Amino acid sequence: MGKGQDLYKKAKQLIPGGTMLLSKRPEQFLPENWPAYYSRSKGCQVWDLDGKEYIDCSMMGIGTNTLGYANEEVDEAVMRVIRDGNLTTFNCPEEVYLAEKLIELDPWAGGVRYTCGGGEANSVCVRIARAATGKDKVAICGYHGWHDWYVSVNLGDSDALAGHLLPGIPPAGVPKGLRGSTIPFRYNNFEELLDVVNHNELAAIKMEVCRNFGPEDDFLQKVRDLATERGIILIFDECTSGFRETFGGLYKKYGVEPDMAIYSKTIGNGYSICAVVGRKDVMNAAQRTWISSTFWTERIGPTAALATLKVMERVKSWEVITAIGNSNKQRWQALADKYGLEIEQWGIPALAGYNFKSKNHLAYKTFITQEMLKRGYLAGNSMYPCIAHTQEILDDYFFELDKVFAQIRDFEDGKDVMKSLDGPICQSGFKRLN
Repeated sequence: MGKGQDLYKKAKQLIPGGTMLLSKRPEQFLPENWPAYYSRSKGCQVWDLDGKEYIDCSMMGIGTNTLGYANEEVDEAVMRVIRDGNLTTFNCPEEVYLAEKLIELDPWAGGVRYTCGGGEANSVCVRIARAATGKDKVAICGYHGWHDWYVSVNLGDSDALAGHLLPGIPPAGVPKGLRGSTIPFRYNNFEELLDVVNHNELAAIKMEVCRNFGPEDDFLQKVRDLATERGIILIFDECTSGFRETFGGLYKKYGVEPDMAIYSKTIGNGYSICAVVGRKDVMNAAQRTWISSTFWTERIGPTAALATLKVMERVKSWEVITAIGNSNKQRWQALADKYGLEIEQWGIPALAGYNFKSKNHLAYKTFITQEMLKRGYLAGNSMYPCIAHTQEILDDYFFELDKVFAQIRDFEDGKDVMKSLDGPICQSGFKRLN
């Protein structure tokens, strides 16, 4: 079991849910056998509390470290400001320098605000949009955090329907008075969005540019035109997608500009920093409401972001991880074809994964994680690449994964997968609207 599982048992007695983030719960990976905690990391390598080394071919810090863990250039910049003091009565100048850089990358924008977490940034956007328009309701498509304004979508039209829209995200504790203030629509379903707009006074349309599949039939441009026509603020949540396929927002790929955008996971390469950028007239509405927090003014985040963007621009990290992601998708399909397995792939290349078209798909995902862990890999049915994933590392990963796919073929032919699992099946998490 190791020290990690021992500590996790203690954590579940002290921390409700065991971890701060659902996506990091061991039950999401390998219940009862996931190492759970790390002692150190470097590149795409992680060491557990027992000192065992793993190659992270999974989610790389839940998508935060596209430059690899403990990037020396980013860490050195952070260490300099730590030595000089992270937070004082004065403001840090880096927040101004970072704002200049982000507006340079987003020339349609004229203002920037910062937070520490993506959920906060999403809430900041909604508050500003409501202040700017004087309207309350928000239409959403995608995952936008844990705050009341968003989770209220799961209150449904009645208590009997609570939780039906985003399974796995319970609305307990969310005031029922918020019911109907946030309205979901499905990606690529413009008629559904149009119906929402026609029957509600919206402050904002808030959506991920794309996640599991791309826009069809000029969907994004139609959304942009509708928002402009009706005076609705269009917000692109690029917390996850930003700086993965372009140097900036994924919206650049499709040539559709929002009124506000959020950047989060990638811009600090593991350090806590989120940025909300927006049109100047929209962002100025922040002055007419109350948006303020002490630790949004710390120095580490903006410093890490400036260093991260510098490295990204030099090595063109978005091109590197997209190329790796495209190759991964081809090689996963080749393995499936080799063993006559049906898979369904999803995600932009740098956030890609696959599901087996089988009633046992969760058991197979668990089995992959179990067997690859024994071989020294953190792996499941997805991979978020970083620039430290060398060709040699990837070749070795696929060499080992080939053997696991061969065993899954045996399961499809009648061998009982449950007898090959060392513990329970992993949890499925929540479903998405896109």
